[in-house]
Formats: sequence, structure tokens, C-alpha cells
Amino acid sequence: MNPHHPAPVLAPGVELRRYGAIEETDLHDFHQIVLGLDGEMEMTVDGQGERIDCCSAWLIPAGARHDYMGIGDNRQLVLDLPSAALAVPERLFDSARAVRVDPALAQLVRQIAQRAATAGPSPGHPDLLDVRQRRFHWDASARLCAALLAQTGIAAGAAFEAAAGLDFARIDRWLRAHLAEPLRIADLAAHCGFGMRRFHQLFIDAFGETPHRYLQRLRLDTALTLLADPRASLSEIALEVGFGDQSAFTHAFTRRFGLAPGQWRALPH
Repeated sequence: MNPHHPAPVLAPGVELRRYGAIEETDLHDFHQIVLGLDGEMEMTVDGQGERIDCCSAWLIPAGARHDYMGIGDNRQLVLDLPSAALAVPERLFDSARAVRVDPALAQLVRQIAQRAATAGPSPGHPDLLDVRQRRFHWDASARLCAALLAQTGIAAGAAFEAAAGLDFARIDRWLRAHLAEPLRIADLAAHCGFGMRRFHQLFIDAFGETPHRYLQRLRLDTALTLLADPRASLSEIALEVGFGDQSAFTHAFTRRFGLAPGQWRALPH
């Protein structure tokens, strides 16, 4: 997989890939999610091997060696995910594992795969992603991560809760349901059964950043999806994801993604 990304990955990337019958090995400094699409492939990560088909996926932490090979004709949707690029709890990638995907997530994978098939480099710029591609990668990655957390993160969160004391999937769901409201950490801590100080430290351990920083990332990730609906005004989106006004939303969005929300929305699909 290194040939696809010879330089450090600074933003999420979504790509269709096929794997050959000869086993290959890779290791990289970003997380990766391999979602089965057509056919099968075999992947072994840190000594744990599983077959991936249209109902499964591999979660591969940064720095984890993985060996892989295709089984006959196959096709996968691969998400390259730099740390802190999107609102994804860091603990989701505490260990490599294969997970099952439900029909709703499998359908989303197919929809994004269809878009990925037409999201090649711009003519005349084969080595660069243009702004249209950049929007596709951010938008598709945000949708995939939200769906994966909603489905597989529930089980993952429950598994980690006993060991780490904090169910990150439950907290992520709570934050997504309260985006339009000011973050009251005391309320969230009480919701999880912890005092403020203990909760704050557990949150950083699980999510890799403070509650306010994670929520800001989550608000902007959600805005990417909302911008796809032309019926929603920018001011409505700003309020829905928890910004006080459109100006504050525009500033935060532009700083994160390099384009103002209106410019982002106006890009051709």
C-alpha cells in the first residue's frame, strides 16, 4: 500500500483497490480501514489473520505490520486515516481487528465505491489532488467513519469500557446528538458516571484530545455531510452543528478545510 502514498498522509483518503495473489507486506504511519466490497482477500495483522469479504472490514492501527493477498477477483474500499484528521476516537485503533459490517454500512460502502471509481486525478495533474477530489476524500471519509462508529464502535466501546473505564462509542453518540448545544463537560461526565477531573483524563486517553477539541472536529465533520443538502442554508448548518453564527462557522471551516463552506458546496461533484 505504500506505493499509493510515498509522502506522509496529511488528510484522509478513500480509494478502490484490488489485491493480487502474491502476498505483500506493508507498514505505515497512519490508521487504515479496509472495507470488503467484491470477492475476498486474506489479511494478517500482527499475527492475526482473517478473510475480508463484502460483510467485513479490517481496522489497522498506524505502525501495525500487515500481510495481505487477494483471493481470485476482488475489490476493496480502503480508507487511509491520519491520526486526528477526523473525529475518530484514538482508542478505536488500540489494536488491529477484523469487524463485521451491517447491511446499512455495506450499502454506504458501495455508494462511496461508485463515486471513488470516477474520482481520478485531474487531467494534466496526475500527481495532485484537485479541490474536487479533496472534497470527495473528506466527505466520504467522514461518512464512513461516522457509520463505522455507529455500527462497530458500539461493540468496540463496550469491550474497551471494562479495561479503560470509558465507553468511547457511547460518548461519541451523545456528542453527535447534542452538537447544537454548548458542551457542558459536567453533564457529560455525569452521564458517564464520573467526576469532572477523572472524566477529563479518561476522555483524553480514549479520544486522543480534549472534549472541546474533539467536539469541534466532530461539528465540522458533520457539516461536511450537511453541506451536501442544497436546501440547508449556511446559517442553518452553522446553528445545527453548534456554532453561534455563520461567521464563526465559516472561519472554523475555512481554517480546517482550506475553503469557505460556500466554496466547498459550489464544487462540482
